[in-house]
Amino acid sequence: MAENAAATGAAEEPPVNGTADAMRQHPHDSGASGHEPLGGPAASDPAPAPASKSSRAGRNLPAALTVGFGLGLSLIAILLFVPKVFIGVAAAGVGVATWEVAKRLREADVLVPRVPLIAGGQAVFWLGWPYGASGVAGAFAATTLICMVWRLFDHGLRTAPRNFLRDTAITVFTLAWIPLLASFATLLLLEPDGNLRVLTFMILVVCSDVGGYVAGVLFGKHPMVPSISPKKSWEGFAGSLVFSVIGGLLTVTLLLEANSMIGVVLGVGLVLVATCGDLIESQIKRELGIKDMGTLLPGHGGIMDRLDSMLPSAFVSWLVLSTLL
Repeated sequence: MAENAAATGAAEEPPVNGTADAMRQHPHDSGASGHEPLGGPAASDPAPAPASKSSRAGRNLPAALTVGFGLGLSLIAILLFVPKVFIGVAAAGVGVATWEVAKRLREADVLVPRVPLIAGGQAVFWLGWPYGASGVAGAFAATTLICMVWRLFDHGLRTAPRNFLRDTAITVFTLAWIPLLASFATLLLLEPDGNLRVLTFMILVVCSDVGGYVAGVLFGKHPMVPSISPKKSWEGFAGSLVFSVIGGLLTVTLLLEANSMIGVVLGVGLVLVATCGDLIESQIKRELGIKDMGTLLPGHGGIMDRLDSMLPSAFVSWLVLSTLL
């Protein structure tokens, strides 16, 4: 979702200059505008490949829509008819997303301990089911400690670890970024009418993405944070806000049968954190010099590229709905 919300139609983000890892360029990273330098390609260059069917936001729009609709309809069916299955589906997504990020980090020579990170992340997510917030907190603390010790001795007892502080700090960040934030979706599901609460927050994140995409592509002229994500505009942010507030009013009123003002609060809150989630992943990808975290979903990138705005939104949805309903 990092590529959808508040898009302005600019090309993919170039990697950060000045680091060795950021010099790994992509087909879309020819410059800030995404076009050939002035004067065009040299005469000796091969003929350019045919243009792909990309949207103005730089994505294969037909593939993105097909995958998005397929995932959305599947999740709606699961939440309405077999809501507990959602925990397993979400856990699988969390596991894949954690693996994608760990793989990208290790490619950049950040040696996060993948085995305890992924296994412990599953514990963080699953233990919210039987033990609630206490299970999540306990699993997070235990996994943090195990990852620290694992990284300390992963080269044996006679070899001092290199970049221990950096690697363990990034490991704990990844554990909090993905499994911990995702666990609030489980906590939300376990509350009264939890399946409808989860469906509400997912609908609002989609509203934010769609509103940002439409308004950004049609009207985007003023970049929000061009140094991090050139595609995001203030016009796109306004579109996200309008769509999400309308979606909040409708879903909270019709699905949850609650005060419509709760929908306004939730809609505004989710736009803010979803946008920040997009920007956080964008900055991480810029520092790693990559376009996407993975390639599993055509038109979207990897699983993590779909979860970036969902993760903080799950926490804020749990916080707002648990407090106000």
